[in-house]
Amino acid sequence: METIWLYQFRLIVIGDSTVGKSCLIRRFTEGRFAQVSDPTVGVDFFSRLVEIEPGKRIKLQIWDTAGQERFRSITRAYYRNSVGGLLLFDITNRRSFQNVHNWLEEAQSHVQPHSIVFLLVGHKCDLEAQRQVTLQEAEKLAGAYGMRYVETSARDAINVEKAFVDLTRDIFDLVRSGDIKIQDGWEGVKSGFVPNTVHSSEEVTKGSRQCYC
Repeated sequence: METIWLYQFRLIVIGDSTVGKSCLIRRFTEGRFAQVSDPTVGVDFFSRLVEIEPGKRIKLQIWDTAGQERFRSITRAYYRNSVGGLLLFDITNRRSFQNVHNWLEEAQSHVQPHSIVFLLVGHKCDLEAQRQVTLQEAEKLAGAYGMRYVETSARDAINVEKAFVDLTRDIFDLVRSGDIKIQDGWEGVKSGFVPNTVHSSEEVTKGSRQCYC
């Protein structure tokens, strides 16, 4: 029987407030861009299936976290049960880039005893004229932390698919090689789901015609 998904990966999306985390996730999961987006309160949840190889699908559970300090105690609880993360900064906001180190440090202090595979994302690359962070320095920072780097735009749908799929492939390779293992009590990676067999619509109809008089 065909498996709906081989694995489920839980991803967390972090970064300063207003860098565009919610817009990026909605572009990826819903295929739309909201011109106006309310700040995330606590944590929002999204999901989507991706096919990383022909016939090999991964279910992504994506946790959109609030960037404001007052919600930090809520979002910290989600690090430990995540296997992957997108760390966003806004290429037009240098402060958000400077805070990348702080976000990584916080994640590493709360993820134990597990680890998170991170991808560094320079968002809002459609605003090139307002750029405050060069491609070279962002790539250098990503390299220093052993991360990939990609620049995205939710508004123009640039590299949105690539960011999530590249991260998913990296995690899948680590699961396949045994470097990341499924563990009881950890939500980061779960094994595949196989649906129940339904032989025909007629049988379903018959099964629903029971009378409990």
